[in-house]
Amino acid sequence: METGSPQDTGPTGTEGAAGTPGAAEAQSAAKAVGSTADAVEDAAQAVEGAAEAVEDGPVWIALPPGLLKMRRLLLVVWLGLISLAAGLVPGLLAGPAWAAFALPPLALMAWGWVLIGRNWRSWRYAERADDLLISRGVLWREETVVPYGRMQLVEVTSGPVERHFGLASVQLHTAAAATDATIPGLDPAEAERLRDRLTELGEARSAGL
Repeated sequence: METGSPQDTGPTGTEGAAGTPGAAEAQSAAKAVGSTADAVEDAAQAVEGAAEAVEDGPVWIALPPGLLKMRRLLLVVWLGLISLAAGLVPGLLAGPAWAAFALPPLALMAWGWVLIGRNWRSWRYAERADDLLISRGVLWREETVVPYGRMQLVEVTSGPVERHFGLASVQLHTAAAATDATIPGLDPAEAERLRDRLTELGEARSAGL
């Protein structure tokens, strides 16, 4: 039995020598997986940093499309009546050629249609930690910052035309008239929510001053 021991160890040593390349390949694969994991982790950190950067900026809220619909309808009604009067009356009294007076109001209607759409898209507001930010304007951009602690009165108004279209406006009155602001064309529920929130924040900031 002692003479059989060296013969038994021979195959074992051969298997160990043969297994060395497999171990090297496994080690290389492990390094590749580790590098891939590090790359994935770096990408995840970059995405998280970008998300934090987005969260730090203001979250803008656009106006509902009901305001655009109301303004364009009023434009069509008023300029349509003017165009009809400008073309029909001279055309009947002086001749068909005078009906061309209806063209300028129609051209103004087309120009106003586009301008109203651009103005509506420019309106937006953002609720920040210490103030309310309102941005508007096409050719001349205007941003109004209303600190919560300066607010004296927040009210919701809705005229007959606004009520017909289911809209309301939020008016902000502050200690300085220059910082007064209005957010038009909101849904009544959003206008009431914004009024209650701004009133609550204004009272809290005023109490802390």
